[in-house]
Amino acid sequence: MKHPLGIAFMFVFCMYGGRSSEVTGEEDFMLVGGPLEKPLERSSGNTVTKTFDCSHPIPAGSKQIFENLKNRGVTHFKVPLSWAQLLPTGLPSRPQQAVVTCFQTLLRQLREVGLQPLVVLHGSTVPETLRSQYGGWESQQLVQMFQWYAEFSFKEFGALADAWVTLSDLDGVWHDEEPAGAPGPLQNVLQLHKNIYQIYHQQFPDKERRLSIGLRASDAAILPQIKGSSPTDFLSVHIEYNCASTSNFAQELSGLQMLNVELPILIFEVTVHNCPDSQYQLLGTFLQALMNKNNLNIMGCDMMDMFGKLDMENVSTSLGISDYKMKTFSNSYQSVWQKYQAQTTTERDLFLDESFPPGFQWATSSESFKVEGGWSEGGKGETIWDRFGHDGLSNANQTADLACDSYNKVDYDVYLLRGLHVNTYQFSISWARIFPSGHRGSQSEKGPLYYDKLINTLIESDIQPVVTLYHWDLPETLQDYGGWTNASIVEAFKDYADFCFSRFGDRVKTWNTFSSPWVVSHAGYGTGEHPPGVKDYVVASYQATHNMIKSHAEAWHIYNDKYRKAQGGKVGIALNSDWAEPMDPSKPEDIAAADRYLQFMLGWFAHPIFVNGDYPSRFKTQIEQKIYECPLFEPARLPIFTAEESQRIHGTADFLGLNHYTARLVNKSVGGCTPGPSGVGDFQSHVDPLWSSTASDWIYSTPWGLRRLLNYISTEYLNVSKVPIYITGNGMPTEHSGDTLNDTDRIEYTKSYMNEALKAILIDGVDVQRFTVQSLMDGFEGPQGYSQRFGLHQVNFEDADTPRTPKQSAYFYSQVVKQNGFGTHKGHGFKGSEMQLNRRPKALSPSEVPSKSKVIWEKFSNQSEFQRKVYHYGTFPQGFIWGVSSSAYQIEGGWNADGKGPSVWDTFAQKPGSIPANANGDVACDSYHRLEEDLYMLRALRVKSYKFSLSWSRLFPDGRLTSLNQNGVDYYNRLINGLLAYNITPMVTLYHWDLPQALQVLGGWEDVDLINIFNDFSDFCFATFGDRVKFWMTFNQPHTIAWLGYGLGQIPPNVKNPGIAPYRVAHNLIKAHAKVYHTYDDKYRKSQSGLVSIALNADWIEPKDVHVPREVEAADRALQFQLGWFAHPIFKNGDYPDAMKWQVGNKSELQGLSETRLPVFSDEEKTSIKGTADMFCVNHYTTKIVRHVTARLTPPSYEHDRDLSEADETGSPTTAISNQRAVAWGLRRLLNWIKEEYGDPEIYITENGVATESKTTWEDSARVFYFKTYIDEALKAHDLDGVMIKGYITSLMDSFEWLNGYKVGFGLHHVDFTNPNRPRTPKYSAHFYFQVIKDNGFPTPDDEKLIYGHFQKDFIWSTATASYQIEGGWRADGKGLSIWDKFAHTPLRVFNDDNGDIACNSYNKVEEDVAILKQLRVTHYRFSISWPRVLPDGTTKHINEAGLNYYHRLVDALLAANIQPHITLYHWDLPQALQDIGGWENETIIGKYRDYADLIFSRLGPKVKFWITINEPYNIANVGHGYGAAAPGISFRPGTLPYIVGHTLLKAHAEAWHLYNEKYRAKQKGIISITINSDWSEPRNPYKQEDIDAARRVVQFYIGWFAHPVFNGDYSNMMKTIIRERSLAAGLLKSRLPEFTPEEIKRIKGTYDYFGFNHYTTVLAFPVNYGKLQHYDADRGAGTIADRTWLDSGSSWLKVSPFGFRRILNFIKEEYGNPPIIITENGMSERGPINLNDIHRSYYYEKYINQLLKAYLLDNVDIRGYTAWSLMDNLEWATGFSERFGLFYVNFSDPKLPRVAKTSVTLYSTIINCNGFPDPALGPHECSSTAPEATSAPITPAPSNISVNFLGMKLSTNDAEIGLTTTFALLIVAAVGAICTSFFLFKARKHFKEKPDNGFMESNF
Repeated sequence: MKHPLGIAFMFVFCMYGGRSSEVTGEEDFMLVGGPLEKPLERSSGNTVTKTFDCSHPIPAGSKQIFENLKNRGVTHFKVPLSWAQLLPTGLPSRPQQAVVTCFQTLLRQLREVGLQPLVVLHGSTVPETLRSQYGGWESQQLVQMFQWYAEFSFKEFGALADAWVTLSDLDGVWHDEEPAGAPGPLQNVLQLHKNIYQIYHQQFPDKERRLSIGLRASDAAILPQIKGSSPTDFLSVHIEYNCASTSNFAQELSGLQMLNVELPILIFEVTVHNCPDSQYQLLGTFLQALMNKNNLNIMGCDMMDMFGKLDMENVSTSLGISDYKMKTFSNSYQSVWQKYQAQTTTERDLFLDESFPPGFQWATSSESFKVEGGWSEGGKGETIWDRFGHDGLSNANQTADLACDSYNKVDYDVYLLRGLHVNTYQFSISWARIFPSGHRGSQSEKGPLYYDKLINTLIESDIQPVVTLYHWDLPETLQDYGGWTNASIVEAFKDYADFCFSRFGDRVKTWNTFSSPWVVSHAGYGTGEHPPGVKDYVVASYQATHNMIKSHAEAWHIYNDKYRKAQGGKVGIALNSDWAEPMDPSKPEDIAAADRYLQFMLGWFAHPIFVNGDYPSRFKTQIEQKIYECPLFEPARLPIFTAEESQRIHGTADFLGLNHYTARLVNKSVGGCTPGPSGVGDFQSHVDPLWSSTASDWIYSTPWGLRRLLNYISTEYLNVSKVPIYITGNGMPTEHSGDTLNDTDRIEYTKSYMNEALKAILIDGVDVQRFTVQSLMDGFEGPQGYSQRFGLHQVNFEDADTPRTPKQSAYFYSQVVKQNGFGTHKGHGFKGSEMQLNRRPKALSPSEVPSKSKVIWEKFSNQSEFQRKVYHYGTFPQGFIWGVSSSAYQIEGGWNADGKGPSVWDTFAQKPGSIPANANGDVACDSYHRLEEDLYMLRALRVKSYKFSLSWSRLFPDGRLTSLNQNGVDYYNRLINGLLAYNITPMVTLYHWDLPQALQVLGGWEDVDLINIFNDFSDFCFATFGDRVKFWMTFNQPHTIAWLGYGLGQIPPNVKNPGIAPYRVAHNLIKAHAKVYHTYDDKYRKSQSGLVSIALNADWIEPKDVHVPREVEAADRALQFQLGWFAHPIFKNGDYPDAMKWQVGNKSELQGLSETRLPVFSDEEKTSIKGTADMFCVNHYTTKIVRHVTARLTPPSYEHDRDLSEADETGSPTTAISNQRAVAWGLRRLLNWIKEEYGDPEIYITENGVATESKTTWEDSARVFYFKTYIDEALKAHDLDGVMIKGYITSLMDSFEWLNGYKVGFGLHHVDFTNPNRPRTPKYSAHFYFQVIKDNGFPTPDDEKLIYGHFQKDFIWSTATASYQIEGGWRADGKGLSIWDKFAHTPLRVFNDDNGDIACNSYNKVEEDVAILKQLRVTHYRFSISWPRVLPDGTTKHINEAGLNYYHRLVDALLAANIQPHITLYHWDLPQALQDIGGWENETIIGKYRDYADLIFSRLGPKVKFWITINEPYNIANVGHGYGAAAPGISFRPGTLPYIVGHTLLKAHAEAWHLYNEKYRAKQKGIISITINSDWSEPRNPYKQEDIDAARRVVQFYIGWFAHPVFNGDYSNMMKTIIRERSLAAGLLKSRLPEFTPEEIKRIKGTYDYFGFNHYTTVLAFPVNYGKLQHYDADRGAGTIADRTWLDSGSSWLKVSPFGFRRILNFIKEEYGNPPIIITENGMSERGPINLNDIHRSYYYEKYINQLLKAYLLDNVDIRGYTAWSLMDNLEWATGFSERFGLFYVNFSDPKLPRVAKTSVTLYSTIINCNGFPDPALGPHECSSTAPEATSAPITPAPSNISVNFLGMKLSTNDAEIGLTTTFALLIVAAVGAICTSFFLFKARKHFKEKPDNGFMESNF
């Protein structure tokens, strides 16, 4: 017996026997097994069986028997009770309790396994013990005894069974003789049954409960009596079937039919006689007879005799029932195998050149743990794969910690998808990234944000996301509790799925619950090859499968019940399966073995889900057989689904996902008792040695198997549930070395498998709707690590950038997607978008000398750096054309391919020595042969246009029409059509420098005949391509052609004739351009509706001194000679600019020439030339600074004709080309100049970009900065100046860069010119540029948007100073020397030899300082105490009362002004006496510092409530003792001393805090903390984990150095680990970072009442490896730069980057538990000329304080106060007085040192007065100030007749007026503010975002 009949019977009876029944149906149909039997041995040795009656214990293994029956489809089990055993005396009061318990146990066992008991009270024969006492059924006393027995049974067993039979066989009663004159036995029994029926239904009124009586079919004659006298719920019938005589069987059925029985019939027992195993035909007759009795209401059937006598191995082909009716019985594998068995290899492999159905989904895939990296980012939990890698179990100890870094590279990955042009992307979610512990309670928010970004980016790119919930990466926390073997995981997975559906389901419409769960069960819990490494194929593997199937079902139901209606998506499962073929097709046992192979792989999961909610019968039977064969060793333990579970599982898929890679040859084997598929399944798998191998010993290329497998799946699983098949994974690995990009094996593999899928669809009618190529890119391949590569894209795992490069297979796949298969690609009738000529250029008058466009210098050249550099946010108009460019010679290669003729550049570059490294364009990027690769990049970028040039010599090898090369025409047609297919506008340059060499031999552009030849060429191009090309440029940079080609002779044709040839060539170029323009205008414009122009190059020219007229004139002249040379004739009047004619004419005359060297246009030519451009195309790269010179006359030269000299703009960044600096602001000015000069034309920037060195591959941050600045200048020109900019174009890819060869690159894509494949890899800039295109510019980011609202009402508004910086009086009244006194008096330490001897003289100006504080309206003033002023030698041996008195006076004056003092005990000016004994390196200083603090607390504490122990310990430790750039100036022990000093500072702080806390707090009620400074750090490349890690290190080594011990206890693990490891690596015995003792950690931790924080700027970080150098920067391992768009300040280190302020405040909140924060310093500096109108500072304060408000209102950061640095200009440490941070200007040249308010005072005081930012939309707020701003004027000595004295300063009258007005305005603000404050503080405004007030004093700290 191998296969059960249960499913067959269920199908037959449900469909035929029971279809008219109300009680029967698929759910209620009874397949009956049992009863349980016990063996009895007779004396002869023969064994017989007897029905089990509980006279002995329940047989061992009975439950296993029940489970096996349940697995075969049995639903009910007969349990005959034993009347004699239960009630031996017949009395219910005297039962045998052991027997009662036995039967109860038996019934419970049945129910536990999902079988329903069918309880039989009795057969018919009266037990002898009762017959001897009471007689037979004729006895009323016996009848009464039986009724008591029935009542007893209902009481004891009624709750355990729903179906009962009173008497199962009336045969004996029917044939008993009836006594005369008395009721006969039959009547008694029928009455008895009636009584019992009534009793039963009274006790159990449930409709589901049923009670029956039984008889033989042959006794159908008594049915009328039963029907008339005794009610019953159904009839139990015993049928006999004899294979030797089927007529009896037919007669019995006919008898039942003729009686027209309406009762449901249970065929209670079937007895089969004389039926050998081979007589399946007779069984078919039996079944057919049942089917034909259509009026019988059959509700079930006994199965036991069938199980005992029949083997179903081949029953489906022998039943004699039609294919349709017996579909479910058929063996799907045999059907499919027979269908294809006869195919020849040729027939099998015949390629089908057809297309897939419309709407077919093309996809590629990835898996979270293979690509994401970021293994601990965003709070992600550890997964089993993380643990696997960290335990060194993968190849070469590789891990997935970084993998492809996809966690940070969403844009990179979606770029690849756009390039592929797929419409679907399948990826998996990392469970541990969503729920780190696996449970909902551990939810991370950053993980979902990553997937949000990925999903949104996909959808924005028109790519549908397909999400797999589980692809093998189980949270390790769940595995610790058993993982998939623990049943509780089902609920955990359900919660996880629920979250994903709710979070992402609005956008994700296709879900895979699992992908390849067989691999999890097999390799994870069976063989242990995969994590979690469980080697248990007996129990764990099957249990894991069981729980995964249930988890899948629960997820499906969650979606179905909660989300489907609203979201409209689909949920399925992706199952993996090989195809299996018989090793020997002639052997039936091998065919059966192949079938078992599939059942053990695919059926294990598919059968429960798609067929019946349970495992396949052949699978279960095989396991049962093994259990039977192996009594001493359990080979497998298959869990059982309950009926409810099966019902819940069945049908839980909206599609079947298939992961398929390979096939196997399978033969029958004897597996013995070996666990695992082969052992239990009795099969072995093999591969044919002729099959193509791959890098994996598992995958062999067997594409035909896919078609067969799809047919098998369609037949086996989807015959009833018609859901589609999605191929969710197909691919092969290649080796990680060798020619990895040219992956022809993958192309052939993919092509063949796709074609087999196509055959299955078109020929076989299989419903396949998607094909997924695995995978998008190389990744971490589990145990194989990175040694096997599945990707369509290569990932360079050796590079921290993990760059992605398309392989040849990616380009192949994109072609398949484009053609939707393999059908003949029908030509598209492409037509380019018409580009309307908006207006004809109007005739313009010639330019004056200098031109009127000089107003541009007047408008822009006097801009301040702030005005020039401030970033502008906005977007370009809709329809703006974003493009990329190339040129033929630079990229095409194929220099002599397919009939192309040589060009002048071929001739030049092939000559040795012409180009560095003898480079040439023979191959270049090989674009002639790699068109699809170029289109891939363009699709990925989503550009709107592609500017390229035509190779004249490719179309016409000798330059003339007679030499037409059709191959060249075909190439450009393919290119143009390819562009249009993706809605990319071709912008075609007719001539980009590569003149056919044959024409150069005739004289080139010096020959006027070339004008007509070029026109012929252009005419052909218009005619051939113009139907699709609508944007033409005749020439690219004619200036370069003329000057470099014919003047300097640097480029071909290398003519060196600088005085004449350039002018002659330019003359011909202009006339050629005009002629071509008219050809288009006259012949083609009307039909083609295109535009024609010329692309001119222009630098911006800035005069050396804009205030000197002749310098301005020189700048204008430079522009006229470069741009105007060509633009003036074309856009103005048809002639050269007068400045040029004047210069060349005069020079020519001075040189003794009879006529000018500048050719002259005739009037006719002028008329023909002017207006010959439909738009202005300009190429721009850099800016030059010029000044007027009188240049030499000989030799004649275009260069000298200009009378000027050029220089670089040295204040801007350099590039890889020495004379091409990145001067972004020049672009805006150039665009404005063009607008003014040429009548406001529409302008296209047709080239702009920056060169980087060839070693700069994909990490091109410099190019990103270039784009950010240059494109923004174009945006300013458009938005602010009204310039009509219509498009912007940059370089597509690195290419042959003319005279630089391949030394530099301009491209968005790196091209590896050392690789014959010329692989193209997107750079960082490509992704940035795509984002610009997507955003259409730079929309204002949320970071830059102001928020309106207020701080809490008791918010601290303060400003700050430090003692050494302002006090002066350096030796006054007994003050001791400080380390800064000594440092500043040491030569070369402080800039300009400045010092703090006098500084701002605040020691003598208490009243003046308090007065300006009152003007500011601050509530607090932070200042520091000079330790040596109070304790000259640093100890309490001598207290300088005079010094203390100064601070008493200051504190008293502040309090009198209602300003709270906020005192810093130590702000860097250590007594020199203490430094002399070691300073902060000597731990004895801790006690001395404590004594000093004690003194100050005791003296000033009663009046001071706010204290800071130490200011910026980082600067003290590292700047003072590491770099040596601040006092005490020590730099010779950078690896140890900073850490030692930092260690001491922390302990000193803690002692001061504890002193205050224990001695003074209760009485003085103040608060005390430490002030820590830090920049915020962002990664230089935000897509790069290495840069992210570097940024994290910067912050931890900066703020964390001191904050972590104070707020969290001890140094951070990062610092400790890095410094220890680097120290040991350098040979040291221990870490250079000192260790705290446990007691010290405890004493330091928590020593704060608030977080005092100083912040100024943000940096961009990137990793730097310092080798074994031992110092702070090497430990930090990071370098920092600034974004070029950030505004500068007067300090080189301080860039205006407000967004970082909010981010670091949030960091403090998250890292240190959201402590109360007081910003104790924030501000910006200036240097250079004095300007009271410090708009840059006002800008800074507004932006930074608004970020503070965002942190407070939006992020709930506990902000309590803000302090502006600084109150006044002062000694800025080592930079002296050159950097000025003050809100008030101090004139250090005046002995009185007056303080004068700058404009920023107005801004800051207004913010204070408003306690934030009132919403301007509500109208002017009463708190706002309207004081006039100061204007710019340098405060320097001036002639006495135009200067006045103001507060001790010599100012211009204008500046004095400003100073007076500002001061007066502040006094008004002070007065008005006093009135407004109470009104403002209590007035509620609904539109403001307010937060509850926080009391700030001791109660809240």
